[in-house]
Amino acid sequence: MRVLVTGATGSVGRHIVEQLLEIGIEVRALSRTAGSLPTGVDVVLGDLDYPEGLASYLQDVDRIFLITQSDQSDAKFAKNESIIQMAKQANVKRIVALIDFYNNPIEEVIQNSGMEWTILKPVEFMKNALYGWAESIQKEGKVRHAFPNSLSAQIHERDIAAVAVRALTEEGHHHKIYHLTGPESLTIRSMVKQISEIIDKPIAIIELTEEQVRQEWKEQGFDDTFINYFIIEMGKNPPAEVFTVRSTVEDVTGKPATTFVQWVNENKSYFI
Repeated sequence: MRVLVTGATGSVGRHIVEQLLEIGIEVRALSRTAGSLPTGVDVVLGDLDYPEGLASYLQDVDRIFLITQSDQSDAKFAKNESIIQMAKQANVKRIVALIDFYNNPIEEVIQNSGMEWTILKPVEFMKNALYGWAESIQKEGKVRHAFPNSLSAQIHERDIAAVAVRALTEEGHHHKIYHLTGPESLTIRSMVKQISEIIDKPIAIIELTEEQVRQEWKEQGFDDTFINYFIIEMGKNPPAEVFTVRSTVEDVTGKPATTFVQWVNENKSYFI
């Protein structure tokens, strides 16, 4: 069996590569940069934004892990669709796709592809705490957030990978949509408190106004539509999918999902 892993140096893909190797599966790893992938991996360079260059990498591949584009524009949809069609034409038998938890039209393409399919829909990654908080905790002992009481059942990227590996290598996962969460639903305040206790350092929460958040994201290049829905509305009124704890990780893998405390202990050096 040979598996093509897209996004192989990313948050989830890297774990999938490692876990597949551990059980003796041959891996072809697709990434925009070579990165630091394990020995024994067939590393190929490519970009999902340019699917026309990926056809040769799908040859002699039995199964594919595909990270779909979260952008639902017509252009992004066409790129995702093209990759799926190329996989089918290359006689890939099984696809496991990582998709945002909200509705994405590429789901229907996957389900009608003729390949065995499994769709993974995780909530927010625990690793996002590094991007948003690590530097300010290190330098100032502060976390800036507009909605500190919002709930999230964040998941460890390694747990997403574990479910993906089961779906790629075992039977019984065809026609399954797996909604993936961590084992608990936490507020931003409680997450910051847990980080504080683990690194033994006080951390203040600076509650931002909606206008401050809006300006911050505008400066990063995001438009009003994205900011209003994904930042403001999701922060104020997150849908139940965001904070409802599911047992899927343990149901599929036989092991309980990783807690946020465990994740922080693994990554505490980034906050100190």
